Amino acid sequence: MATTKLILLQDVEDLGLAGEEINVAPGYARNFLMPRGLAAKATTASMRKIAANKEKIEAKRKEELETAKALAEKINGMSLTIPVQASDDGHLFGSVTDRMVSEALALAGIKLEHRRLQLEEHIRQLGEFKLDIKLHPEVTVSTKVTVVRA
Repeated sequence: MATTKLILLQDVEDLGLAGEEINVAPGYARNFLMPRGLAAKATTASMRKIAANKEKIEAKRKEELETAKALAEKINGMSLTIPVQASDDGHLFGSVTDRMVSEALALAGIKLEHRRLQLEEHIRQLGEFKLDIKLHPEVTVSTKVTVVRA
């Protein structure tokens, strides 16, 4: 299978950090990475561009890590309660999704993308559940979600 050699201009989760050389499928490079400005063809010009922005990239990474750690301290130990409609035997009419948990976090003053929440599967019954939140590739925090009858 053919691959295209690129240099990442920004950090891309599950792919690499800015400045790294990667080999990806041509369609992924052409249709996703390059139009969004996440990567460029591996040329001497793009290498010089990365070298010139190296300090900015490192400062941005450090700032993102510090922000994630501060948010993790705020979330650590937090407990969320989500009221939903349920049957008499405790089964939900529907399910609690990562979007619903994200909305509950927003009501508590913490705005996160629902993709950061790591639910193994949708919650379909009443009770307490552990939820992992990936704030940064190096920072993951756990919180407790309690699903109660509305």
